Amino acid sequence: MNFRIATYAAASFVALALSATSAMAQGCPDKNVNYWQAFPPGGESDLSARHQQVVLKKKCPAVDTIIQYRAGAGGGLMWSQMNQLPGDGLNIVGVNLPHIVFQPIEGQVQYKTADVTPVFWFHFTPDALVVPDASPHKTFQDFIAAAKKDPGKMSLGGSGLNSANHASHERLNAAFNIKSTYVPYKGTGDMSLAVVGNQIDGAVTYTAFAINNKGKVRALAVAMEKRHPLLPDVPTFRELGVDWVDGAYRGIGVPKSTPSAERKRLSDLWAALNNEPEMKELAAKSGFELVNVGVDQMDAFMKDKTKLYTEGAQRLGLGKK
Repeated sequence: MNFRIATYAAASFVALALSATSAMAQGCPDKNVNYWQAFPPGGESDLSARHQQVVLKKKCPAVDTIIQYRAGAGGGLMWSQMNQLPGDGLNIVGVNLPHIVFQPIEGQVQYKTADVTPVFWFHFTPDALVVPDASPHKTFQDFIAAAKKDPGKMSLGGSGLNSANHASHERLNAAFNIKSTYVPYKGTGDMSLAVVGNQIDGAVTYTAFAINNKGKVRALAVAMEKRHPLLPDVPTFRELGVDWVDGAYRGIGVPKSTPSAERKRLSDLWAALNNEPEMKELAAKSGFELVNVGVDQMDAFMKDKTKLYTEGAQRLGLGKK
């Protein structure tokens, strides 16, 4: 009997050791992960995190991803506080470009771009102009004609001040010589209620919003090189005469105190998530474009994007008082 118990115990120990080894090989954390969101529930960042939560659970069954929200200032509240979190590799923060470049230029937030430590960029979502399904503006040309007829009357929602949506609004006005009013919301989730409820004339948002709200909103233009396969009837801005291919990046960042080894582990783990067939399917259905920018490419990527968005902010006047 003692021999059987000893044998069973040894087998259990080996099984546990193999399980732990497998988890370590996949870069799985040894405890639950706190995934902090800078925007309220219901937007693209939240949807991204939900996708990753599902795929991570299958890859690392012993680990739960706890999504938490600290919304405010168009994401600036969370990003100004992220370095106060423990740098243990178990606290990650959703980060966005160009937001983390635009906001410090404006000077109304308590952080600088260099204070944010991204470790992986996983999504790109192209800009899109949408109107409520009940809108009388059936085409982009209808929209522009109405905006020019009553300058300043057209109200367009967006996610936050000095964000990708804010920049898109300013770009839209400048490129097509119109004057519309930007209405900032805490996040896309809050904005969607206003757009779907026909409380505002439209929104400068992303292709993901247009795709996930089909039947409720109508996309009029997208900032892509080619038309989106899920929005085949929607023209690109290039087709409309403006060289506009842009959008927003989403990624994860960590507190600055997080050791380099933990940054690398998280970067590799998120790259593995992006490579999962289920993640590719979820992203495609929601209109997300997967990208893979890890810690090894991060310095060069951030240097390039910071320069690009700093020049863009100056051109759009986002930093002028």
